[in-house]
Amino acid sequence: MAFPTGFLEDLRTRVSLSTIAGRKVTWDSRKSVAGKGDYWAPCPFHQEKTPSFHVNDREGYYYCFGCHAKGDAVSFIRETESVGFMEAVEILAREAGVPMPASDPREREKTDQLSELARVMEMAVGFFRLQLKTGKALTARAYLESRRLKEATQDQFEIGYALDEWSGLLTHLRGKSISDKLIVESGLATPPEGGKQSYDRFRDRIMFPIRDARGRCIAFGGRAMKADDGAKYLNSPETPLFDKSRTLYNIQSAREATGKTGKLVVAEGYMDVIALVQAGFKAAVAPLGTAITEHQLQMIWRLCPEPTIALDGDKAGVKAAIRLMDLALPLLEAGKGLRFCMLPEGLDPDDLIRTQGAGEMQQLLDGAGPMVDLLWQRETADQNFDSPERRAALDRSLKANIAKIKDPGIRVHYEAAIRAKRLELFRPATRNLSIQKGQKPRKGIPEPATQGTRASLLRAKDGDARIRESVILAACLNHPELALKHENGLERLTFVCHDLEDIRQTLLTQMHQTPHAGPDPETRNSILVKLMSLGHVRANKHIQATAAPELAETALLEEMYKISAVRGIQSEERDAAEELSGIADEGVTWRLGQASEARNKAMRAEPEGEKPEDNPDLARSRHLQDMIDGQIWVKKRK
Repeated sequence: MAFPTGFLEDLRTRVSLSTIAGRKVTWDSRKSVAGKGDYWAPCPFHQEKTPSFHVNDREGYYYCFGCHAKGDAVSFIRETESVGFMEAVEILAREAGVPMPASDPREREKTDQLSELARVMEMAVGFFRLQLKTGKALTARAYLESRRLKEATQDQFEIGYALDEWSGLLTHLRGKSISDKLIVESGLATPPEGGKQSYDRFRDRIMFPIRDARGRCIAFGGRAMKADDGAKYLNSPETPLFDKSRTLYNIQSAREATGKTGKLVVAEGYMDVIALVQAGFKAAVAPLGTAITEHQLQMIWRLCPEPTIALDGDKAGVKAAIRLMDLALPLLEAGKGLRFCMLPEGLDPDDLIRTQGAGEMQQLLDGAGPMVDLLWQRETADQNFDSPERRAALDRSLKANIAKIKDPGIRVHYEAAIRAKRLELFRPATRNLSIQKGQKPRKGIPEPATQGTRASLLRAKDGDARIRESVILAACLNHPELALKHENGLERLTFVCHDLEDIRQTLLTQMHQTPHAGPDPETRNSILVKLMSLGHVRANKHIQATAAPELAETALLEEMYKISAVRGIQSEERDAAEELSGIADEGVTWRLGQASEARNKAMRAEPEGEKPEDNPDLARSRHLQDMIDGQIWVKKRK
């Protein structure tokens, strides 16, 4: 059976060879470089202990330096699964989620047609290249010189010129015995309509050949020489060879360059790519005049797991970046993301390199930010969050965007990053009322708090944080269904004990994995041994695996509530501590009083006769009250 054009290439694009081969081999971590798509392992086709089996993920082939086995994803499946070609393609199609095409007896005819179209396109490349050298292309050459394109660069990208004539190319191709029908099908001429003859689609334009990953010229882009010539840039129409939603400019050369550097720049147009390559950024591609499609994004990720998107910093560039972010969010996977380099407003990569040089371009690329920064910018730019309602609207929008991320591990990390940005945005500004060195305070104004005073407040820690956090983790591990039920609450918590915070993050990441929720049994048991080493945790019968689920849930919710309450109290205390860095007033008294009152309400009532040294909550409340009563921020005079 002959497959439709591009079907096998589409399969290879959707499923990486390293994913297929990774089920049969164990990659050598010392030799493999995942970021470059370079993998090594002991060969699955012959017995060996050293890693001589090599997978080039970007090129999509494997080779063993021991037994000399080689091939692509289809041949790997054939050899390792002992199946025929068609069955191997079916396995790969199922892996990619692509239905097998119906049998088409005319497919051979279509393949022959594509070969003919490709031959015509190569003739056009040669013709356009030749015309650029003639006297009729004087203006075009002057334009290329003004853009500082070296002759070697023009040759590298096969830049040409379409004559300012109605049938210059048509006449040339007819002279090569190419039929008008084939010329029209290739997109080089318009179809005859209303009794009118066909004419050249590209006239008086600088021509950029567009090649696919196999190196075939499949289309052209033309840059108009006249300001009033309709579209500034004109692409070939859709043809049997050309689907612009599945094509990237310069993909063939960029694939090789990315394999060497592990980096890739995605720009907006032909001239940006050409300028980047000429300046030394050889791994550069661009879509063809439209927003990046899902297929193009998968092609980009196949080249580089974390490419840099370089866009103009104006409104149009920001909108393009946001469209791409919305497309990418549901498709994110571990190790696969985007970084955004927003250039100064009004400058694209070509302009910036010509005016400021390659060094400035490199600095901007090095400073490219992760996609989570763009998400935060989109949701907060030019906004005022001075009311609870506005803050709640921000939270709702951010949560909706993060919910688009299908990968639970990435979703957890996005939530953590957004949480940190949110805390920074809403943190009250520190009062800057410090007295200049050597200046005496005015009468009636308290002096700044001493360093010891500030430290006494900051040392007021929650002494049983480890116990509470351990109880929560133990309850979740012993009753996984509770972890799933209260996942949102667990995500909103942040533990102060770093080792326990790592366990919380791991639990959130793994709880949706099959066949069970949470870590594997061995890891789970080792974590429980650590948690149960604390006497208060071990003595809590409600969180044991044998406890009734409703009792375990009550214990879990109680500790989650306490941690949330304590976190709010600690926020008040931090704000008070910040104010102590300057001149304190009655506002600090009020803030500490509120913190003390909140703590007393959040915790259990003090048992009769209990001493502060036996109850960290009681000790903390009394410490706060002592600071209020003693006006600790006032420097004692000698």
